This record gives sequence, structure tokens and C-alpha cells, in this order.
Amino acid sequence: MSQRSGPMTSREVELLLKRRGYQLVSQRGSHRKWRHPASGLQVIVPEHRGRKLPIATLHNILTNAEIPETEWRPE
Repeated sequence: MSQRSGPMTSREVELLLKRRGYQLVSQRGSHRKWRHPASGLQVIVPEHRGRKLPIATLHNILTNAEIPETEWRPE
């Protein structure tokens, strides 16, 4: 998988989660809950209407989802 060039939108994060086997399990307002069926890991992705997610939020989501930084962090 190619490395990202910087901050990501919620749609980009959700596509990455889908490719890693996560499934959308619920939504409350603008927050979507994703869960991996095998590991039971769960993350919440906020929808920011096409805006890039704050880097700390992005880091928290992808670290909790156990997605290696090499798949999303720029060089």
C-alpha cells in the first residue's frame, strides 16, 4: 500500500479501515463506529464534511486500529 502524503479525510480513513477488514457497526450523529470482527478492536471516526482530520485525531484512530504508521504516515 502506498504511503499517504499528509493528513487524511474521514472517507480516506474509512477506506483504509475497510481494506484492513474493519466493519461499520453503528453511527451516532457524525461519528461512525468501526470494529474488526477477528480482533475485536474498535475505533470511532468523526465525519468532518470533507475536511482533513486533525493529525492527533488521525494518529489516535489509526494507532488504536493497530495500523502500522508505514501505511499512513508521510516519510
